[in-house]
Amino acid sequence: MTDIRQDYDLVVVGSGAAGLAAAATAAYHGLKVMVVEKAEALGGATAWSGGWMWAPLNPLAKAAGIDEDPETVRTYLRHELGERYDAAKIDAFLDAAPRMVEFFHDKTALQFADGNAIADIHGDTPGAGTGGRSVIAAPFDGRQLDRETLAKLRRTMPETAFLGMPIQAGPDLLAFLTATRSLKSFVHVTRRLTRHFLDLARYGRAMQLVNGVALIGRLAKSAVDLGVELRVSSPAKRLIMEDERVTGVVVEGSQGPVTLRARCGVVLATGGFPWDVERRRELFPRTPTGQEHWPLPPPSASGDGLRLGESVGGTVGTDLYSPVAWAPVSLVPWGGGRVGHFPHIIDRGKPGLIGVLKDGKRFVNEAGGYYDYVDAMVKAVPEGEEVCSWLICTHRFQRRYGLGITRPAPVPFRHWIRKGYLKRGKTLAELAQACGIDADGLAATVADYNRHAARGEDPEFGRGATPYNRKQGDPAHGPNPCVAPLDQGPFYAVKVVPGCFGTFAGLETNEHAHVLNAQGTPIEGLYAAGSDMASIMGGYYPAGGINLGPAMAFGYIAGLHAAGKRCCDSDRNDNATTGADAAHA
Repeated sequence: MTDIRQDYDLVVVGSGAAGLAAAATAAYHGLKVMVVEKAEALGGATAWSGGWMWAPLNPLAKAAGIDEDPETVRTYLRHELGERYDAAKIDAFLDAAPRMVEFFHDKTALQFADGNAIADIHGDTPGAGTGGRSVIAAPFDGRQLDRETLAKLRRTMPETAFLGMPIQAGPDLLAFLTATRSLKSFVHVTRRLTRHFLDLARYGRAMQLVNGVALIGRLAKSAVDLGVELRVSSPAKRLIMEDERVTGVVVEGSQGPVTLRARCGVVLATGGFPWDVERRRELFPRTPTGQEHWPLPPPSASGDGLRLGESVGGTVGTDLYSPVAWAPVSLVPWGGGRVGHFPHIIDRGKPGLIGVLKDGKRFVNEAGGYYDYVDAMVKAVPEGEEVCSWLICTHRFQRRYGLGITRPAPVPFRHWIRKGYLKRGKTLAELAQACGIDADGLAATVADYNRHAARGEDPEFGRGATPYNRKQGDPAHGPNPCVAPLDQGPFYAVKVVPGCFGTFAGLETNEHAHVLNAQGTPIEGLYAAGSDMASIMGGYYPAGGINLGPAMAFGYIAGLHAAGKRCCDSDRNDNATTGADAAHA
């Protein structure tokens, strides 16, 4: 069968935040762009994420009066990253991130809401921000998408949705948590649910989009408005290299192989390798078979971009503190053999919960970063034992905040006990027996914890000591929003295991997102962004959104570079004859 050939200026492999950012940026600057996606749906891991982007110095913060010195941000990153601080890439990121936010906010359908109240994770590190360094896509009405694009849009991860409806951290989530205690919250939830059920009846899916799926929805609309072609179910099989330059990619189409020529290059943005079992076995700690890990991204994120890059001389950078962006997850038995992964992001910081190991002892500040929780768990569990822990709470906690997939009142939860997901004990001893935890160790831990928690204190790990901790807690609870005793049964527990939001090890690139060969020379015509690019954070996790922020920034950089633009060029000085200007006329 003869290959079908199609000609473009830029081909983007992958449709997450990085890929769509590159595509929309390049299209705005006049390039003919194709995005090819391996899966049947657009969005990759981004669509299943919280959607937050770490973008210091952004214009939304400045508009609110938060006008930081860039050197303050660099100070924080120098302390956090240590010897893995790459000045050229960090400078490129800090220059591009605010420009990226401004470009998309002003020129496309991607509108942002600020994260001016969100602090960096490690508040005791010099230069840590107390707000103004994060943005998120504004809620998006899916009805703004054309029917074809909407049909391709990935739905929200079922474990983090409620009846298929995504809920955004902040006021939206708080309303759901307090719906039985606040008339205002009850009205908000009633309106949200009513609209959601109407959308399900008419469209068969949620249309009030928030979090990562709102980001993908807005990026997809932006791309389509700018003439970008979006093709799903089209896995990339081979890069085309001619005269030491990447000039296209061969993808598998419904009618066979399709050769996509790319005059200005190819961008790899396939989401890293969280589902590549063999590379996990090689690089992840405590993963001897590669199976001892439960990733949150969709299974399509299986390392295609890294293998494509390596096939033309690219190298995968592994000199990182961690190759993986850890996240604590619990395994959700949906039935029929299907197992989901619930990310424990919100519940760990609420008052009245602790995390313990098999010996019944605590090992970390549970209200700290999700990455830090798993990092500490991996280090604390003795070699040869299963890496896991248990989140333990009271009945009052479960009914007030929920635990894992189990929702707060008035949503029923006892079926999760019958499924074995949620363990229950009238006493701590019963709970310990149900979980396989040392009963004496657990009793001693809880007694010691309760003695201090009665005063809102946690001298062992300092829960509630930082702005980030307190943001994760309950502002209505005092004196410490993260600390309350576990003093009355029945008690509940959920088993937590290592998972991830994605991978940090990726293709080595320079500050222009160009993939580098083993000699450190750019491979002409080949870019990488998002998780296909080695993390600029060196395998550390200094703030929420350090995956998506750099993904968007370097996708933007790649799109500009492919179009022959520099990041510092003004987007307002484009040639008036570009397709982008016609689209915005």
